[in-house]
Amino acid sequence: MDLATVEQLTSPAGRALLQALPPYDESRALALSATLREQGVDPSLAAAALTQTRLRDKARGKLGPFADGMLFTPEGLEQATRLVVAARHAQRYLVAGATRVADLTCGLGADALALAGVGLRVLATDVDPATAALAAHNLRAFPEAEVRCADGLALDLRAEDVDGVYADPMRRTRTGTRVLDPAAYAPPLDAVWALRDAVPALGIKVGPGIAHAGLPDDAETQWVSVDGDVVEAALWFGPLAPGGPGRTALVLRSGAGGRVAGRELRGPAPGEDGAAPDVGPVGAYLYEPDGAVIRAGLVASVAAELGGRLLDPTIAYVTTDAGPAAPSSDAGGAPRAQVPVATAYRVLDVMPFGLKRLKGYLRERGVGRVTIKKRGTAVTPEQLRRDLGLRNTPDSAETTLVLTRVGGRQSVLVVEPEPHA
Repeated sequence: MDLATVEQLTSPAGRALLQALPPYDESRALALSATLREQGVDPSLAAAALTQTRLRDKARGKLGPFADGMLFTPEGLEQATRLVVAARHAQRYLVAGATRVADLTCGLGADALALAGVGLRVLATDVDPATAALAAHNLRAFPEAEVRCADGLALDLRAEDVDGVYADPMRRTRTGTRVLDPAAYAPPLDAVWALRDAVPALGIKVGPGIAHAGLPDDAETQWVSVDGDVVEAALWFGPLAPGGPGRTALVLRSGAGGRVAGRELRGPAPGEDGAAPDVGPVGAYLYEPDGAVIRAGLVASVAAELGGRLLDPTIAYVTTDAGPAAPSSDAGGAPRAQVPVATAYRVLDVMPFGLKRLKGYLRERGVGRVTIKKRGTAVTPEQLRRDLGLRNTPDSAETTLVLTRVGGRQSVLVVEPEPHA
């Protein structure tokens, strides 16, 4: 989006049009576009406004009702931090005692919005004029948030009275391809984390695929998942890492009434070796650790917590002989919610992997629908589903297959979700 389009959308006519448009409905988009042309609405403004209704509809999953008053670009929305995660970021700065936080690569302003929402003064910068203008619009309700079109790395942080810094470097190319090399971020990761010499309270959002090798020894690196999806990793320095350096995982789950509960797991400090988990045969239950736990390398912590063992030293599945523990109760006797850090399955059967054997097994049991999970095997679920040739009828049974290694051998576990986990 160019600056002229931003100015169109933020003009009185643009704001009025956005307010008058109905919620996005793909089946009515063409008809609505034709109606706007018949009403004499400028075609470029109509197209931009309809795009915004589509992006706002998509953004509600990340930003909730705030999305209805914001402006977006597809690329900016893709990188924008989910509100439940941005709120956690903001709490770090608040607890650390920061008062003025510089968001050096603010994009559309999602993190700056959360920072300002907890009462912090915010200086948000972006090098792109149109993006900075969008951020200014999105932060208009917060007079304590200042937006500048500027290179955040060129700021004199001390002169700006900044005592907290946050950055979310661009991790996609112009064509949308993910950038995996931190040196190729915009700005490069090394250039951002060098700022901790000037402002110790530094936080940097990075891609969840970042390798453990080369992570700074003085940072807490935290991987975050929301409802099972790994959405980010972030580096936290100085007072923003009150638990000290190391790798952590934050698992967030949505509950009743829109409430979000969280659970954090912490691994050994840099230079320390955690206890290696036992490896053994398949038990009565199988656990699949949350993706954030796996990315953080904390599967051993889950195994220790569950009193379980690994199926294979290199595979992130945990097995136990006993079922999940019943939830504990609070002082009033009500069950206390526990955020699960692994999904539990009851093991129904185990067999060496072989297509003929598996087809016969499923046919004998009238299975016509399968959910296929895999880890540590080259077999692809799509190809296996075709090779099985299952007949799916209204009377067909359904089951879950886990393709993995057990003690170094390719195996199939037939499981069912454990409802009480």
